[in-house]
Amino acid sequence: MEPSVNKMRFIGINGGTFDPIHYGHLRAALEVMQKVGMEQVRFVPCYQPVHRGTPSVSARQRCDMIALAIEAQPQFVLDSIEIDRGGPSFMVDTLAQLKQQFADEQTSLVLMMGTDAYAKFCSWHNWQEILNLANLVVMHRPGEKLDLHGAEAKLFAEREVKQFSEACGQVMELAITQLAISSTAIRADIEQGVLPDYLTPYRVCKYIQKQGLYGALAKDS
Repeated sequence: MEPSVNKMRFIGINGGTFDPIHYGHLRAALEVMQKVGMEQVRFVPCYQPVHRGTPSVSARQRCDMIALAIEAQPQFVLDSIEIDRGGPSFMVDTLAQLKQQFADEQTSLVLMMGTDAYAKFCSWHNWQEILNLANLVVMHRPGEKLDLHGAEAKLFAEREVKQFSEACGQVMELAITQLAISSTAIRADIEQGVLPDYLTPYRVCKYIQKQGLYGALAKDS
């Protein structure tokens, strides 16, 4: 009989401000999707982040840019669940809503995060409940060793697996190509008059320019 892990359906959850989305977000999501065998990756832009500053542009504009960035990849999905909900964007609330949507014991929600985010995971709002709702993938550069301390190190030692076999509660580390691109640097460049060509998809660049986002000179076409 085939092991139950092969029957599991994996749905990736990729949250963030995406202010703006760029190839670093897209390449990481693609590699995790392929290596874990995910059915899809849902890009979930936050409405009101609780761990960082307020986004520079509107929620609708960030959604528009995500939609443009992922339009060529049918397994990437824009999910506006946090924006529709409003208020502070707590991942535990988002996962609880998505769990109702994907109410199937054979479906695993897989929360994707980088090493910096995981290093603070046990300070997240109701983080224990997150583990009752989803599995975690911790992304890092090839050859990079996870430098974990305290509660996060203990959690990783207790929950780490090489392959997900349960719908929730497990943690997997995954080496991926991490491009040295940041939304912060992109915004700073645009303020200086440099558009992010080849750092984010062409249609996102054009949208930024047309909308006059981040201090770009607005253009009508």
